[in-house]
Amino acid sequence: MSLRVGVQLHPQHTGIAELRTAWREADAIGVDSLWTWDHFLPHTGDPAGRHYECWSLLSAMAVETRQATIGPLVSCTAFRNPHLLADMARTVDQLSGGRLVLGLGAGWFEAEHTEYGLPFPGPAGRMDAFAASVTAVKERLAKLNPGPAGPLPLLIGGAGRRRTLELVAREADWWNWYGWASEDPVAEFRELSGVLDEWCERVGRDPGAVARTVMVNPDQLPLVEGFAEAGAVHVVLSLPAPYEFRGVEELLKVRAALTS
Repeated sequence: MSLRVGVQLHPQHTGIAELRTAWREADAIGVDSLWTWDHFLPHTGDPAGRHYECWSLLSAMAVETRQATIGPLVSCTAFRNPHLLADMARTVDQLSGGRLVLGLGAGWFEAEHTEYGLPFPGPAGRMDAFAASVTAVKERLAKLNPGPAGPLPLLIGGAGRRRTLELVAREADWWNWYGWASEDPVAEFRELSGVLDEWCERVGRDPGAVARTVMVNPDQLPLVEGFAEAGAVHVVLSLPAPYEFRGVEELLKVRAALTS
């Protein structure tokens, strides 16, 4: 069994200097991946607290790190024209030397859509728009000159058993699940992964072609080995400021034990 590990640095209630220090440190100690999220407002704590934009941070991360893959976990396709988003992703991938993973999601935080004057349709409308955006992103990436510097895997995040996992089976290289509210996260991850297997079979795709990834909170670190046994090949620690790296170090120890 092998496992890769990463860290998502929350870009809220912190400063630019702290973020830069954190992603440099994480890269230096050997994490496999570095992530941020794509929101316009804090979604915990003070709603008027400090917060920074995803793709601007990723551009800086691309040139200040050397080893880890980087990416948004996940970027909301409702926030930007999908052709522009593809161009942004290609450019950040070039800046990073080919280390970007393009994480995409349909969006869920209504308050930030309202604050920024963006429509927030119901679940069916959001999924229709999301599926169309994924197609447009892939089509634009194929046309850009130059193209991405690396493989630029497409990650889709979500747990919808019907539409989201079908889209993952058709379009994604990686799937991410975040079970912060689940009563039994490992069991739910295993069940959803099985649903994804079924969708892959229905659309004629090898289930092994979609890497299974999971994001965990610090209090879920004892579950990491269980997630790995359930098929997760990449576990990402979701880390708020002030970026205490004890949990990251624990993840690295689990990685070493599972790959020795």
